[in-house]
Amino acid sequence: MRKQQTCSYGWQVKAAQALAAATLCIAPSLLSAHHSFTAEFDLAKPVTLKGTVTKLEWTNPHARFYIDVKESDDAIVNWELELGSPNTLLRYGWKRDSLKIGDEVVVEGYLAKDNSKMANARTVQFPDGRKVSAGSASDSTSPGAK
Repeated sequence: MRKQQTCSYGWQVKAAQALAAATLCIAPSLLSAHHSFTAEFDLAKPVTLKGTVTKLEWTNPHARFYIDVKESDDAIVNWELELGSPNTLLRYGWKRDSLKIGDEVVVEGYLAKDNSKMANARTVQFPDGRKVSAGSASDSTSPGAK
């Protein structure tokens, strides 16, 4: 007599359903976290900012840093500057410690469309005078071209 084999795949089906449900719940928040350059920034509004680094965020999908800028009325205003992804920055020669809190930098970029104190950085001039690409989506140069 032959013994009948039975396989229970019920737990695997339930695990696959749970994974699919989790993916569907998480995916929209990940997609909304990323945006196109033209949705948030205005190429017709270039800006140059000189200030002191106050905060760094080496995170995906975009690294960011913040600088205190002295306005024409002597008020100090904190600006948020968006960079490319950490991986893109590494290809352009950045390191996690390329910027330090307290560094004086000059940033060229594009203002946010909502008129907030935010810009997409195109280039960053470090305290030693080096000017490097910020990995901006508006930048059409290839890594190492500058």
